Amino acid sequence: MTEFLIANMAPIMFASLIIFLMFGYAVTFSLAACGLFFGFVGVELGVIQATFLQSLPLRMFGIMQNDTLLAIPFFTFMGLILERSGMAEDLLDTIGQLFGPIRGGLAYAVILVGAMLAATTGVVAASVISMGLISLPIMLRYGYDRRVAGGVIAASGTLAQIIPPSLVLIVLADQLGKSVGDLYKGAFIPGFVLTGLYVGYILLISFIRPQWVPALPQEARTIRETDGTSGLRSLSFLTAISVAISIGFAKWLPDTTPLDETIVVSMCLGVGFAFFAALLNKATKMGLLSNMAERVTFVLIPPLALIFLVLGTIFLGIATPTEGGAMGAVGALVMAIARNRIDMKLIRQAMDSTMKLSCFVLFILIGATVFSLAFQGVDGPIWVEHLLTGLPGGQLGFLIVVNILVFVLAFFLDFFELAFIIIPLIGPVADKLGIDLIWFGVLIAVNMQTSFMHPPFGFALFYLRSVAPVDDYIDRVTKKPIKKITIEQIYWGAVPFVIIQVIMVGLIIAFPALVSTGGSKEPTVDAEAVLMQMRADTASDAAEAEKTATEGDAVDPVKAGTGVDHVIAHQIIIGNRVGYIEARFTARNDRARLHIQRRARHAVIRA
Repeated sequence: MTEFLIANMAPIMFASLIIFLMFGYAVTFSLAACGLFFGFVGVELGVIQATFLQSLPLRMFGIMQNDTLLAIPFFTFMGLILERSGMAEDLLDTIGQLFGPIRGGLAYAVILVGAMLAATTGVVAASVISMGLISLPIMLRYGYDRRVAGGVIAASGTLAQIIPPSLVLIVLADQLGKSVGDLYKGAFIPGFVLTGLYVGYILLISFIRPQWVPALPQEARTIRETDGTSGLRSLSFLTAISVAISIGFAKWLPDTTPLDETIVVSMCLGVGFAFFAALLNKATKMGLLSNMAERVTFVLIPPLALIFLVLGTIFLGIATPTEGGAMGAVGALVMAIARNRIDMKLIRQAMDSTMKLSCFVLFILIGATVFSLAFQGVDGPIWVEHLLTGLPGGQLGFLIVVNILVFVLAFFLDFFELAFIIIPLIGPVADKLGIDLIWFGVLIAVNMQTSFMHPPFGFALFYLRSVAPVDDYIDRVTKKPIKKITIEQIYWGAVPFVIIQVIMVGLIIAFPALVSTGGSKEPTVDAEAVLMQMRADTASDAAEAEKTATEGDAVDPVKAGTGVDHVIAHQIIIGNRVGYIEARFTARNDRARLHIQRRARHAVIRA
């Protein structure tokens, strides 16, 4: 029995963790308890040395000193302040009025606002709840199908998972050992492609089932001109001028300008022109812009400016993600104060929610650290590596199996738990198979997005359930009876969007160029070549010193002695360096030899 436990400690440990989680124990305590228990068992069986576990306090302090994780409370606080300041309400109302005359207009508005909230908040709960409170009553009022309404709200809220500044991307960057900025750049195009797929689904519904997504009636379109027109012509003209200015400035920049800088700066210039024109028109009352154009400009520009402030500075390398999050939090407070929609009560609520989420993430990370340390001690990474690298199909087989595993585990775990449990196991294997970790991180992030959507445990579905009507009610505007929304309707409404997310995973695998992986390459050093070169330099210096010492009558004795001393000192330094490198090689070989001996012992036991 003892031999069986020693040979199969890693799979037994992983299976025990799954059993713990299925019993409903808290993830943090399940991870820590499993790690400590099997760490003790491993020490008693001689698989793990007791000194190996002494590194646990250092790992804990390393978590506390990780500056990257500070971005999580900053972005969370920014999102909560913006959500409580009424920005989402104004966006939904304005864009709903803009797209109201067409079929599915409210659904388009929800998707676009969801993408904007994702780019400003990064918090799924805030996005789903705010859009559910604001847009769901309007969609039910004007005859939207309940499944479509529930599905589009839940799916749009989950865009905060993949569109920067996503919290999951921060966690994935930390677990994969990559730059948060590189992961943000890589996720941009997939995020907006996924948004386009959502829009395409609503467009398809508007042709197949137009009664499910009706247009707003005439009396519901409140933003109009005095003569009754919509004012879209003025808005189109302002948009065209702003786009032309952005494109013209981008073409005026030198060809050597980085693409990120070109996009950010040119868009800032175009958006700034639109905002200045709207301010000038309002101050002078010239009437050059319609009410719709002014409303759209004043509602859309501030959050866009905040996006440029946060993400633009990160992409341009001006600020780190932590610094960008701090600026975003300050910018959100300034916007809320300027709108006169903030007070100390709302600030305290936002700080309380931020503290709860940050503590949740930190405790899961601590539990995952305890588990991973014990798992490494029992050669868990080797077991996972052999399990996944032995799959048929190479990289493609690995990607298929891993994505199926993540999709299945997402039924039971949320994205934080998946990131801290699964990513440390599969990340090193993906790296050994030659898979770019930036691309891999974005792929897994899109897959983990389904953890919020698919029944029966999708968190976004329950966020929506908490604000959806549970009983029939009388609409306050139309005075007509409105039926309640059941959990089954929300579930069925989410299924098409889960399928779309799975399709997006397939598109990323089929078209890797969708993910930008243009991060900086780490320089590689051939240690063997360096060692050989240093030995050659040492031999050359020794020969030169000998030659200098033997040329007594040709060289001044004082100078010769000085040169010899200098060369000897140089030889000592070089020799020390060579000895250090040789010691490192020896240590590495010793570790490899011990590793081979352990694996051989396990093989004998299995046999």
